[in-house]
Amino acid sequence: MDNFNVGQGLTERTALAIGEVLAGRRTSGRARLLFVGPAVIASIAYMDPGNFATNLQAGARYGYALLWVVLGANIVAMLFQALSAKLGIVTNRNLAEMCREQFPLPLVYAMWGISEIAAMATDLAEFLGGAIGLSLLFQLPLIVGMVITGLVTYSILMAERRGFRPVELIIGGLVAAIALSYLVELFIVHVAWGAAVHGLFVPQLPTRDALTVAVGMFGATVMPHAIYLHSGLMQNRVPARTDAARRRLVRFSNLEVIVALALAGLVNMAMVVMASGAFHAGHADVGEIETAYHTLTPLLGAAAAGVFLVALLASGVSSSVVGTMAGQMIMQGFAGFRIPVWLRRIATMVPAFVVVALGVNATDALVYSQVVLSFALPVPMIALLIFTCRRDIMGPFVNSWPVSVAAILGAVAILVLNAILLLQTFGVSIPKLPAAG
Repeated sequence: MDNFNVGQGLTERTALAIGEVLAGRRTSGRARLLFVGPAVIASIAYMDPGNFATNLQAGARYGYALLWVVLGANIVAMLFQALSAKLGIVTNRNLAEMCREQFPLPLVYAMWGISEIAAMATDLAEFLGGAIGLSLLFQLPLIVGMVITGLVTYSILMAERRGFRPVELIIGGLVAAIALSYLVELFIVHVAWGAAVHGLFVPQLPTRDALTVAVGMFGATVMPHAIYLHSGLMQNRVPARTDAARRRLVRFSNLEVIVALALAGLVNMAMVVMASGAFHAGHADVGEIETAYHTLTPLLGAAAAGVFLVALLASGVSSSVVGTMAGQMIMQGFAGFRIPVWLRRIATMVPAFVVVALGVNATDALVYSQVVLSFALPVPMIALLIFTCRRDIMGPFVNSWPVSVAAILGAVAILVLNAILLLQTFGVSIPKLPAAG
């Protein structure tokens, strides 16, 4: 055990096994499972109710045409989650802490404010999604579903007192439930696989309004709080003390990121494919989760509708847990203090209750919350890129030039999408952009 410090929540037996792996004395696949967890937790951010809302609208309105957005966003997500994990492993700091240490105080507070707004938008989507699923599945008033969702997520958060493994196992189980649900859906709905493959690899924007949905899909896929969270999950889990140990951890982390986010990407694609196959031909106006549920029953049967709600409920509960964890980490990193989990849970529930009390359409709130996230996303992306490109911070783990170029292109793509959406919102004509429709 000379290569690392034991992370919080590790049993002595697990710590010894991890030490053997990091020292190169154990190389079996089973031993490497000891490192699985952080990317699985981060991946739930890519399958949250915001994804359900944007992917539902994308598939129902535009068929398979926006599948390429899911693929592109997933590739960008893999890159930045891997960089976030690497930052935590190498520096033993999370991204928010690094910002507080390296940037001027006014900039730190501005970044904190933007990140908190993003955290609230995130929790709005996740909390509302879980509540919608619960209320529809058990025929409950939405307010009652919101209260139950809040209690369930708080109970799961309390499991973290016993270490990170119980939370990882719970989140992993919920991720499996979401993936299995959409696998079942694909066997129920009719899919035009040729058109789906074309939509996956041929970029297109059928109408101007498709841009809003596309930006929302990016915001729902590449999540600001997940970028912050992943670095924090790695800093405390198995802190490494030598470059050899860090190199092994980075390698294990990259593999987990690829597998976990590939699964998340396939789930997102399945969401679009299901919505396209079920609604695009004849029900393209289906853009709300509640309407989708009630339309699925006569189209594909009660089983399809029930599976859809189970996936939504699992997504809402698990992503709400992860969102609260990320919010705590963001606050502690930027401001240097924490608040009790129950207080943060209540505070982040308030916007959702306000939305419902004002009579705002829940699915519209989900979609627009994802657009807000897309505008907040460049903040952690640019900060992460700055830190991982600095040799004085990363040492031998500094980004190679191909990685840096790819990350810059990903950040620029999101900035350009946001700029186009902003111009469109204020009525500025954009050449070669399709007319509204």
